Amino acid sequence: MRWDDLRSSDNVEDRRGEGGGGGGMGFPGGGAGGLGIGTIVVLLIISYFTGINPAILIGGAQQIGGRGGSQQEQPADPQTQAKRRQAPTDESGRFASKILGNTEDVWSQILPQQTGKQYTPTTLVLYTGGTRSGCGSAQAAMGPFYCPLDKKVYLDTGFFKEMATKFGVKGDFAYAYVIAHEVGHHVQDVLGILGKVQARQQQASSKTEANALSVRIELMADCLAGVWAKNSNDKYAELEQGDIDEALNAAAQIGDDSLQKRSQGYVVPDSFTHGSSAQRQRWFTAGFKSGQTKACDTFRTANN
Repeated sequence: MRWDDLRSSDNVEDRRGEGGGGGGMGFPGGGAGGLGIGTIVVLLIISYFTGINPAILIGGAQQIGGRGGSQQEQPADPQTQAKRRQAPTDESGRFASKILGNTEDVWSQILPQQTGKQYTPTTLVLYTGGTRSGCGSAQAAMGPFYCPLDKKVYLDTGFFKEMATKFGVKGDFAYAYVIAHEVGHHVQDVLGILGKVQARQQQASSKTEANALSVRIELMADCLAGVWAKNSNDKYAELEQGDIDEALNAAAQIGDDSLQKRSQGYVVPDSFTHGSSAQRQRWFTAGFKSGQTKACDTFRTANN
């Protein structure tokens, strides 16, 4: 992927090197491990949106919580804010900034054309180890995620190395697909889809039904990543031979069935939150072939 000539985004917060996300943010008492009921509800909502195990989210909040005070993240001092806004100079930071900038250019153009909605960019937060988000603690173990409460994407850039060493996923475009998938969740937020799914999940009669809704929202984000890739390549011709295969390999390796086989040796489809490897590949391909957001309506499809 020829990414170096793409435009860098101004919407990057570089928090790397600031520490593990502790201090300065407490949670009201009560609930699990000292967490308030409101906090737990927020963590469960973001769990549904991202497919992150809620135990990981709650555990992360417990590690930094329990000291009283507001649930809201405390604003950084002006010096820290200025440092965060400095353009990254390392390769992984520059890469993430360029891919984000490219998603802004593409979605700002095609979203109004295809849906009549104006695109408002998300902010990409780069961190190492842990940081704080509007949805609670962000930790590297969670992987990249989008927080609809503060409209930001959170990414520990060490995740790219983990993809290569643990899952055999390599290549610039595979990493770009990961970022584009999370931006896809922001597109869903801009379109009002996330709020509607949240309401449906709150009314779900079972965890299986809630999981099925999560799968559909995740597969839609995969499809939207494909839509971005198609329109970006049509305009900038940055893709090289083998790039799409890199993205499809990434989709396969992080499918729920692949992850479950690797971790526990068997598959439980009712517990899927992101979709199988085949589903994730199929929906990314559908988006890439069509280049149209209307091709990504996973909720109108009986079988994903």
